[in-house]
Amino acid sequence: MELNYNSAASLRAFLDSNGLGMRKKFGQNFLINPGTRQALADAVEAESGEVVWEIGPGLGAMTYLLLQKGLLVRAFEIDPGFVRMLRLLFADHAGFTLVEGDALKTWQTQPSAPYLLGNLPYNIGSALLADFIEKRLLFKRMVVTVQREVALRMVAGVGSADYSSFSVLCASVYRVKPLMLIKSASFYPRPNVDSQGVLLELRDDARSPLAQDRPSCFYPLVRQLFSSRRKTVKNNLTAFLARRGKHSGAGAAEAAVELLAKSSLDGGLRAENLHIEDFAVLAKTAEDMGVLS
Repeated sequence: MELNYNSAASLRAFLDSNGLGMRKKFGQNFLINPGTRQALADAVEAESGEVVWEIGPGLGAMTYLLLQKGLLVRAFEIDPGFVRMLRLLFADHAGFTLVEGDALKTWQTQPSAPYLLGNLPYNIGSALLADFIEKRLLFKRMVVTVQREVALRMVAGVGSADYSSFSVLCASVYRVKPLMLIKSASFYPRPNVDSQGVLLELRDDARSPLAQDRPSCFYPLVRQLFSSRRKTVKNNLTAFLARRGKHSGAGAAEAAVELLAKSSLDGGLRAENLHIEDFAVLAKTAEDMGVLS
């Protein structure tokens, strides 16, 4: 079964002839730029025989490149029509395994792998990455394509306008590097926004005892401190303790002041001014003080 992955016309004809359509709710866009596809596949840097998870294979353009490299591909696809086509297109490839369904729901049923490649659907990209990180599914190397604005948040540094709880989440276990900017014309159908390739490499200390023992409140605390960006750390921390702690009202405010003092942090700062280490110290101190329910 022949399919030209570089041609929007060929893809349209293939879809039509097989009674398939593009579903907006799945955020489906085919990357038709062959040079970009190759660059993304090369950036995975996996050796022949290693296992790669692929999120959102669509009709298999990236899948084909990974299999050509001798990699073992475990692909996650939600669209039943695309699932049917993938089974036909890669029926003769022993290294291909297909997982049908929503990756947000199916990934926990699958054996882990050291690598991941994904042209992530815009509607689930950040949620899926957050789910992996918070539930400690850590890849040696991930190469993902996401909306440009999401990429900016992923790579943002302290003090920048794009620095967010998602920036901290990603940087807590990965070194995050921007790859190529991918203009909307590189996709079919053409989306309304540009995309960005992003590389996430596992930090050397991500599996250390300190990282493994990170307090359970770390990520919820980070999200709360960024929840109202114009408010100070003290005010957002007070709200966090009032909701999740053992105090309310004035008691929560007093606990926040004490917690900040013991963490040697200035409560008058905003979350965008705190480094990852600051959040980690704050979470650990909160746990040690026993102020959380």
